[in-house]
Amino acid sequence: MADTRFRVIPPGRRSGKTELAKRFCIMEALSYTDAPDGWFVLSAPTHAQAKRIFWRDTKAMIPPELILGKPREAEMTVRLINGAEISVLGMDTPERIEGRPLDGIVLDEYANMKEGVWQENLRPALSTRGRPGWAWFTGVPEGRNHYYRLAMMARREDTPDWSYHHWTSAEVLDPAEIASAKADMDELTFIQEYEGSFVNFSGRCYYSFTRETHCHPVEYDPNLPLILSFDFNVSPGVCVIAQEQQRERHTKYPVKDLAEFFTAIIGEVHIPQNSNTPAVCRKIAADWSHHKGDVLYYGDATGGAKGTAQVIGSDWEIIKNELKPVFGSRLRSRVPRSNPRERVRINAMNTRLTSADGEIHMLVHETKAPFVVTDLEGVILLEGGGGEIDKRADPNLTHLSDALGYYIEKSKPLAKRITTYSTI
Repeated sequence: MADTRFRVIPPGRRSGKTELAKRFCIMEALSYTDAPDGWFVLSAPTHAQAKRIFWRDTKAMIPPELILGKPREAEMTVRLINGAEISVLGMDTPERIEGRPLDGIVLDEYANMKEGVWQENLRPALSTRGRPGWAWFTGVPEGRNHYYRLAMMARREDTPDWSYHHWTSAEVLDPAEIASAKADMDELTFIQEYEGSFVNFSGRCYYSFTRETHCHPVEYDPNLPLILSFDFNVSPGVCVIAQEQQRERHTKYPVKDLAEFFTAIIGEVHIPQNSNTPAVCRKIAADWSHHKGDVLYYGDATGGAKGTAQVIGSDWEIIKNELKPVFGSRLRSRVPRSNPRERVRINAMNTRLTSADGEIHMLVHETKAPFVVTDLEGVILLEGGGGEIDKRADPNLTHLSDALGYYIEKSKPLAKRITTYSTI
């Protein structure tokens, strides 16, 4: 790599970037002679992530005879016989970097760090007179946010202290793994994650969806599990009704490239005004009480929090109380403890609609779930953002697609293929 102070390194997932940065930092610390108190840092967005990514490997990679005393476990710091120290820190509290000369730092998964960390906390710490420090910014892109702007600056010819380095996952990983990843992701997510590209997530949120491809009169099967996915609102009150179906069991889906197993959206609840959770549940009971199979419910995890205004219990308690008499022991909760990040949920939705290898994994019955179709067509991303949904563009939108997204991310998560904070 070019001999520059600040190196921006956004290659593809699982392509060795973190391992390279880790080894570079340790070697720099071991050979440091510029001052008797050299300080080098391996960092990640949070303290827990930094510990998971760096701490065990840091201790293992340094020969014991070069360590002065024992590693300080509480501080996650190793002191070397040359006087230098290597610390593992999370940038969730960037103030911990201040007050001491910093000689080098690796910022892994920089796209997930707070935007002001570099300018406000780290850059000044690297400016000690007579011992200018270096920084590596590593990680896969996350849309066109502060990491993108930093990368674009590093590529310019008029920034001699900066350099830009890039390679794709295909240059490192087995071709079979790349093909498998394409089958598990939508095209834009694959390009971002495995090709390390700063994708411009703008315009339509669910860009993989088209009526021509995804709208078909899918059939309800009374014996398959019925999936209910909730988003909690008053205007409108909503729930998505779905099933996981198998292509070979049906002959009425003339869909090119339809996957063997796919999500079928067979209905919805959409109460435009003055709704509440009991009203949504009563509509579900009226429409689906005849169902013979299991009934699984998913949705917004925050709806389960009790508040002073919720005198009859949380939304999830209401759902259980309303639907248990209808479905009995066949009613089962699949509610997560917390919600995924919005971008993760959007990526999972687009992948389930159409994966990068061209397979279709979701069909929608347009006449039975018309507002789901309206959402998938109409929800847009925040202009100039990092891939977030624009919730103010149309107050009537986002609720049903949010509900569907909670189910898709929980049951078909991209995390099976993408390790968000990888060690290589």
